[in-house]
Amino acid sequence: MKTFLRAFALVALVGFLSGCGYNSIQREDEGVKAAWSEVLNQYQRRADLVPNLVNTVKGYAQHEERVLTEVTAARAKVGQVQITPETANDPEALAKFQAAQGQLSGALSRLLVVSENYPQLKADGSFRDLQAQLEGTENRITVARKRYVDSVQSYNTLIRSFPNNLTAKVMGYKVKPNFSVENEKAISTAPTVDFNSAPAPAPAASAAH
Repeated sequence: MKTFLRAFALVALVGFLSGCGYNSIQREDEGVKAAWSEVLNQYQRRADLVPNLVNTVKGYAQHEERVLTEVTAARAKVGQVQITPETANDPEALAKFQAAQGQLSGALSRLLVVSENYPQLKADGSFRDLQAQLEGTENRITVARKRYVDSVQSYNTLIRSFPNNLTAKVMGYKVKPNFSVENEKAISTAPTVDFNSAPAPAPAASAAH
């Protein structure tokens, strides 16, 4: 009899948790974590490209020390901002992460703009390959971040809806912060380089006297 009652209680509990949205909350939460992991993977992919990119540019543009230093410093700052799916639930931590990634995006953009002044650098096969990899990574970042934004929106909508909000409150699930619109715009613009632009004309030689 006791075994029957325990089995009945277990079935009733499973039915209650399923009916109150517990399973759905778990599924959505795991989806957010998976999406965030992919965001981190793509940002790390970009960070890994930076040293080779900086070294290649340095070989042709040693005098662009300020821009090269900016990129190196921005990459170092990105490495210092360690964030996990759990700490991403902290709005302040997420804001710091966005700010660091935004600084790296801006520094990379300035680096690639500077490269326009060095035709030999633009023609270098290694540089062109790195630039193509960077563009591809920026596209992957955009896709991964969009999926994360959608996952967080779906999760937040679920736990704010009745009766799931009651279950979320009891189980300690809270609304997750998301990429802000302003920062999202800042970090979603991939660095671009127009290799088809004509180099600036050389200054005319002064007439001999």
